[in-house]
Amino acid sequence: MASSKCVTTTLAALLCALSFAAMVVHPCVAQNNPQDFLQPHNAARALVRVGAMQWNETVAAFARSYANQRIADCRLVHSGGPYGENLFWGSGREFTAADAVNSWVNERQYYDYGSNSCAAGQQCGHYTQVVWRSSTQLGCARVRCNSGAIFITCNYYPRGNYIGQRPY
Repeated sequence: MASSKCVTTTLAALLCALSFAAMVVHPCVAQNNPQDFLQPHNAARALVRVGAMQWNETVAAFARSYANQRIADCRLVHSGGPYGENLFWGSGREFTAADAVNSWVNERQYYDYGSNSCAAGQQCGHYTQVVWRSSTQLGCARVRCNSGAIFITCNYYPRGNYIGQRPY
């Protein structure tokens, strides 16, 4: 009888531990390979002859933490953290890391290097952060929000987009 009680107690402890683990690891967090983010960033950087970025796990941990904070509302609100930051939101299909980076890189058409400015009424700051020469380290995260939409954040170290400076 003692062994039966021990097994029951052990099973209860295991179930308790698994329940706790399920609470700690949010089931909606999608894990991504760093290369999913690095490859499209570095392809865009190569086009303007800027060195490749490297993955930084500290920066990625910051991105994951912030992305997890956005799961409930999926709002495009900047973190206010110590890094440069690009945000992406998509709904209606399974958006990938490449979709997010490509959306930022597509702003290239609105960036005029000669005047170091964006076309009137257009955004290009996401693009310039992607190709900012001195931003050499990257960390990103992708989550599925409670609404089913996708939220992606990429953080850049050191940050870029300084007024009056060219990205490359």
